[in-house]
Amino acid sequence: MSPRTPNPTPSIPDTKRPVTVRIASWSAANPWKAVLAWTLFVILCFGAGTAAGTKEAAFSDFWVGQAGRAEALAVENDIAAPPVAQILITSPRGDLDENAAAAAAADLSTQMNALDEVAEVAEPVTSESGDAVMVAVTMSMPKHEAKERIDPLLETTASVQESHPDLDIAQTGGEAISVELDETMGAKLAQVERFALPVTLLILFLVFGSLLLAGVPLLLAITSIIASLGVYALSSYFFPNAGGAVASVLTMIGMAVGVDYSLFYLKRIREERTRTRGTLSVAASIEAAAATAGRTILTAGIAVIASLAGLYLVGDVVFSSIATACIIVVAIAMISSLTVLPALLAKLGRRIDGGKFLRRDKNARKQTSGESRVWSAMLRPSMKYPIATAAIGLTHLIGLAAPALAMKLSVEGKETFPDSLDTIATYEATTAQFPDTGVFHMVVAEVDPSNADELAAAIAELEARTQDSDLFAETDRPRMRVSPDGSAIALELPIHYPTSDPRAAESLNLLRDDLVPSLIGSIDGATYAVSGEPAYAADFSDLQSSRLLVVLACVLAATLLIMLITFKSWAMAVLSTVLNLLSSLTAWGALVLVFQGTWAESLLDFESPGFLGSRTPLMVFAILYGLSLDYQLFVMSRIKEAAQRGLSPRESIREGILSSASVVTSAAVIMMSVFVAFIFTDRIEMKQLGFALALGVLLDAVVVRVMLLPALMTMIDRFGWWPKRWQAKNAATGGTRPESPELQGSALG
Repeated sequence: MSPRTPNPTPSIPDTKRPVTVRIASWSAANPWKAVLAWTLFVILCFGAGTAAGTKEAAFSDFWVGQAGRAEALAVENDIAAPPVAQILITSPRGDLDENAAAAAAADLSTQMNALDEVAEVAEPVTSESGDAVMVAVTMSMPKHEAKERIDPLLETTASVQESHPDLDIAQTGGEAISVELDETMGAKLAQVERFALPVTLLILFLVFGSLLLAGVPLLLAITSIIASLGVYALSSYFFPNAGGAVASVLTMIGMAVGVDYSLFYLKRIREERTRTRGTLSVAASIEAAAATAGRTILTAGIAVIASLAGLYLVGDVVFSSIATACIIVVAIAMISSLTVLPALLAKLGRRIDGGKFLRRDKNARKQTSGESRVWSAMLRPSMKYPIATAAIGLTHLIGLAAPALAMKLSVEGKETFPDSLDTIATYEATTAQFPDTGVFHMVVAEVDPSNADELAAAIAELEARTQDSDLFAETDRPRMRVSPDGSAIALELPIHYPTSDPRAAESLNLLRDDLVPSLIGSIDGATYAVSGEPAYAADFSDLQSSRLLVVLACVLAATLLIMLITFKSWAMAVLSTVLNLLSSLTAWGALVLVFQGTWAESLLDFESPGFLGSRTPLMVFAILYGLSLDYQLFVMSRIKEAAQRGLSPRESIREGILSSASVVTSAAVIMMSVFVAFIFTDRIEMKQLGFALALGVLLDAVVVRVMLLPALMTMIDRFGWWPKRWQAKNAATGGTRPESPELQGSALG
């Protein structure tokens, strides 16, 4: 029977057609209006965001736990730690000339004192070895403002270095490190983006065989990212920007989902054109894709947003920033795929076929079903031996996920930053020569003014006891700040160890659990808390641990509900949720295996800190779980379509997997190319994130979707749990494919 040309305009009231079809139909019929509207939307979003600027998070937004209470107490009593820069003077030959060092230190002091940004320049201090001289410079503004005003100090240090070429004069300190780290990360991430764009374009070209078609998904992804950056700037007035790599994460997710959604849509249109041997008009093909892939994109976008929204439950400004940025870019990428993409494809017309599919009439239907020797071979064990395949697959994935039970979390300290940074190299050299300039605990206490003398005595006793402990570094004099009436004191207690060292935690526990409560807690009405880098790391890790199960439970519940509404089957909803969770847990286990040990250091060019960044696991979960939903919804929607056409469950599974395998794999490769690029950055936390997402996407697309999913769905069929709602709605189809999905109207919606 020869194919007939379907009527591109179904005799179904427009209001009863799915919203995705109505939007696509209008865009295809009014392409220039849709393109103009999208262009104006992008310009308006980016322009408004640029004009409004980005509201940065306040210093207090980062405070958590007891460390946050200590910082607040210090600020309230005007005894907060001031920003201090350390300038190290050494000799490139190793033997430091005292006179030359003294002259350089005097020159440095004179020029620094002339700056408005400087409150005090301490007397030069010579190390015990005599190989280094340090000059400490206290800045004149609160610590949270110092980073923006550190440049004059850096320029002065560079000027003094030029005047004393026989010496090495370098500056370090928290502000200098932050500035260089941001600049270096910005340059590295720019390289990542320059790498990802051509790779993505190449992959899309291989998928579509057309440079023009390959450019469409990339163009939409880029414009979605531009619009999202503007909207994110506006949203920062409600959810302040935490800085760091938030913009880079937005770009990474925007590129991944933006390309994927366009890819799903475009591949479905070409499939409809191929299936009908080119007799189905482009407009009708767009409507057919809107009724199927379009609805899947809409559902997937909502599911990803629900997954990312779980990050708000952590109660951390960084997670809130990341959640806001990612939700915005996913929503805008989803909107672009449903609105302007049909318009662009309508303007392309028959060029959408890439010039080769229409010449393959003989094998059109075989291509449509996704027949492939490779995918058929991979699918065969799952269909023939589902129980054995499921058992083997689950065993391997659970085995890979098991190391997650040994996960150790900590906040990044200076010791985890790359040694290639000049400020980090200077910091390490400074702390080696002057041990008390490194990490320290800060004890803050407040009492009634009438008990000020008692507080002073307790603080003196505390300082004396820590000097007798090997856990603390020796100091020439107590480092403390006292309020004018003596009722509040902040005492800094330096330690020898970096933040992530177990002995840093041991010294913190000694203070919090023993010394401070026994000495200061005995004073009537005393308020006290302990802060510092180790305290912040401990408190933030505790916050994460306390919220982890809540976040997981809420995300799983939300996505379970979405899958239940979408597929109308408890069995399928639970299966989808469990498989998506397994993908995330497997990525966690791989993270522990690779980054908590040392065996992979030379392979990925990193130095293992022995722990994972405290934010990494939750970020991996939220992002990977959301992206996994994309694949799950796309594949299961194809299986459901096949079942509703009257195919048996096994035939539906086979056709659904084979028809989606190539596009899911293409999407996965594109995502991986974006994520893999982050592995080549110097920042360990970005390496961990890029590695986990790349590996998770690979396992999810190949192992979970092509092996585990069909095996488990085949078992569901055998157990009699196949959803009745998936049965064919029109028995007249006789198990054959209808001529065009859009002719089914709202049945597909």
